[in-house]
Amino acid sequence: MLKPVFQSDPLEHRADFQNALVGWFEKNRRDYPWRRTHDPYAVLVSEVMLQQTQIATVLGRGFFLRFLEAFPDVTSLAAADDEKLLKAWEGLGYYRRARMLRETAREVISRHAGKFPEELDALLDLPGVGRYTAGALRAFAFGLPAVVVDGNVARVISRLLDFRGVIDDSSGLKFIWDTAGLLADEDRPRSYHAGLMELGQRICRPGVPDCLACPVGAYCKTRDPQLLPAKKPRVTVTEVDEHALWLMDSAGRVLMHCERGKRRQGLWKLPTRTAEEVSGLSMVSESRYSITRYKVTLRVYTGGTAAEGDTWVAGDELLQLAMPSPFRRVVETLVGEI
Repeated sequence: MLKPVFQSDPLEHRADFQNALVGWFEKNRRDYPWRRTHDPYAVLVSEVMLQQTQIATVLGRGFFLRFLEAFPDVTSLAAADDEKLLKAWEGLGYYRRARMLRETAREVISRHAGKFPEELDALLDLPGVGRYTAGALRAFAFGLPAVVVDGNVARVISRLLDFRGVIDDSSGLKFIWDTAGLLADEDRPRSYHAGLMELGQRICRPGVPDCLACPVGAYCKTRDPQLLPAKKPRVTVTEVDEHALWLMDSAGRVLMHCERGKRRQGLWKLPTRTAEEVSGLSMVSESRYSITRYKVTLRVYTGGTAAEGDTWVAGDELLQLAMPSPFRRVVETLVGEI
């Protein structure tokens, strides 16, 4: 593949590397709503949302602005009940993130009088805040020196330094984080770190990168970037079947079930049953979704009976419930067919 010739080691010519990256970013930066604020609360919300969720998803469905409308500050989020919190987070998945975000808000209030600390150790002491999130808060909210490494940054660094070790074991992570710290621009942390992340999103992307458009191509050592970064073997994906009931009574109420003590605690879904329990029932919907290392086939049947823990929900209240996205899509479709 065509690629600029390596000319300068980015660690030896650090200032030149930083200037090239920041100059490119400031001319070509994308306008994300979280880049329009330095409010640490808003920055935290964006960073938590973007964990395990694509930027296009967060932007396209308005999750970020909608959540801030519901909970504009740490005080409102700290006081949120589960129902309202999960409804505002609905569609993003990994609902534990929403609850941990609320715990962070409560700690900021109880231990820091509602003001986010700026010191790295104090940020790391907040629940749910790891070294990436702490670095992002220091850089993007406070404009302070930081080290910020996400998947995009790890990929860029592995290619810049032609690092052939796997980046997701302890030694690889140490190399990436140590190198990121050596390369970081302490005077322009916002532009530098956002620029490095955007470089990975748009140009130094997974697979075959757009090397001819790279603003720091002259500092990149690897000759075969499409082979990097190296990672541990992927976890095997498991196929799973999920069976649910669609029941509506004469009053127009739909049978629903609220999860308790599980990953989706507090979320509503159609009641699920075993394959044996739905045997002989008529299937009215079939869809597929993925979650972590599972590919799930969700089949919905009409018929069956209520069981302990199931609840009849009035039709005008049904779509106001917080539901996992796969179940919401099914419910909205079936309601629309009535």
